Amino acid sequence: MAKNKITRVVKLQVRAGEASPATVGKDLGPLGINLMDFCRRYNAATEAQRGFVVPAEITVYEDRSFDLVTKMPTTASLLRRAAGLDGGSPRPGHVPAGTISRDALREVARTKMPDLNTTDLDQAEKIIAGTARSMGLTVKE
Repeated sequence: MAKNKITRVVKLQVRAGEASPATVGKDLGPLGINLMDFCRRYNAATEAQRGFVVPAEITVYEDRSFDLVTKMPTTASLLRRAAGLDGGSPRPGHVPAGTISRDALREVARTKMPDLNTTDLDQAEKIIAGTARSMGLTVKE
C-alpha cells in the first residue's frame, strides 16, 4: 500500500485540553481536516497538562487525514506556573512581572531538558533564565 503524500506540516500552540473548532479553525480550516476529530485527539493527548500551552505538530496528508504529535509545554507557561503569575510583564526590563527562585528555575530547566539543545543542566538553566528575563521575571538566589 502506497503512503499518502504530505501536503503540509502545521505547528500550533494551544492551551492543553482546551482546543475547540473556534480556537483552531482559522489555522486548520483551510487545510480541510476534520476539526472536531483534531480537537478530540488533542484534548485527549494533553488532558494531563491542563493549564499549560502545549505545542502540537500536525502533519496533513493529501487525503485530508492527519497525524498529531504533541510537544513539551512552552517554557513561558512553565515559568508562569512556577512563579504563580497569569502572564509576563507588559514592558520587560522596565516593569517587573515578579520573581522566581533559582530552585524553581532549575526545576523548569530539568523539565525542558529534552527540548533544549544542551545536555548540561547549568547551560539549560541559563537558557531558561534568559526566557525568564524576557518575560520580566527576576531570578533570586
